[in-house]
Amino acid sequence: MRLSLTSRCPVCSSTEHLLRCQGCKVQAYCGREHQVSDRDAHKKACNSVKKAQHTLDIEEQKLRAHPGDFMTPPNLFEEGVGHFWGIHETRPYMRARYALIESLLKIQTSQAVQSALNHALDMLRLCRGDNIGVRDCIPAMFLRLGKDQACYDFIKWYFTTGQDPHYDWGDTDLPFLDVKDADSFESVELYTGTYADISFVVAVALIKFRLLLDIKALQNSTVLGEKVPQELLDSIRGQLVSSIVAGNKDIMQNQDQTVLIKKLESQVEELFKAVNTSNKYFWPALLRPGSNLNARPQMYSKGTVEHMQLVLQYSYASWVETPGAIDMIKELSKKHTGN
Repeated sequence: MRLSLTSRCPVCSSTEHLLRCQGCKVQAYCGREHQVSDRDAHKKACNSVKKAQHTLDIEEQKLRAHPGDFMTPPNLFEEGVGHFWGIHETRPYMRARYALIESLLKIQTSQAVQSALNHALDMLRLCRGDNIGVRDCIPAMFLRLGKDQACYDFIKWYFTTGQDPHYDWGDTDLPFLDVKDADSFESVELYTGTYADISFVVAVALIKFRLLLDIKALQNSTVLGEKVPQELLDSIRGQLVSSIVAGNKDIMQNQDQTVLIKKLESQVEELFKAVNTSNKYFWPALLRPGSNLNARPQMYSKGTVEHMQLVLQYSYASWVETPGAIDMIKELSKKHTGN
């Protein structure tokens, strides 16, 4: 399984000797000639990133220059970590940083997504309580970068420790996002409850589907193994799959993946039904997004069109960039809804 999000010149698709745009710093070109020819197409997004970065820089300077007072501690970026939003003066800065994330994600490069992800994760470091809701856009960014294990660990933390009603979000001595190398093949029961946030469940569904693609690729390579030396076969099989699968010796050495394929197919179907139950608008919109990708929902309740639009805008690219994912949803939609 290979993703389509890569660093390449948007004009000729070259991936070698790329130079970054000095405006946005996240678009790359093979040379000056193609940068000039692409200027009209890139200009709007580039200027949006530059403007957002400039606004953020101004807000950061204000905070760093703040001397501190009765309500605001000095050295906010050190003393305010963990509960940033609770300090009123930080809110313009946090909104400006979120606006920069939105601007970066309009540029379809791995550098843009990585930069947006770095900002989002640091916003969570500053404010664990996440009053803006930045955590909802993070899983899709992990997935677009091929960081499926990091995505799964992130989601599982929120469905375990993050669900503890006694967890003190302002206590920076408590563990935070500390789940590592969780079993991404495990049961999906944790993610199919009534109150599960579909922005996370949709991401788990895509992780499971990618695992399914990998395991099917291994199964298909078994036939090839009858015709090539084992050492070459092992190399080929390692290149077919993600690091999650490649690092699992039991799976990589298994010559019959039938049971695991059936297990993953069942899990994908369970997650499909869970999302459909939580928000009946999401899967149809993923297949036919239309104007939903450009809507600007302000207030929403779970299960509404507005909630669907927000989650769709976060996750759509990660699905489109995964070969076969949209077709899989089409098949499941026909099976369960007749559409």
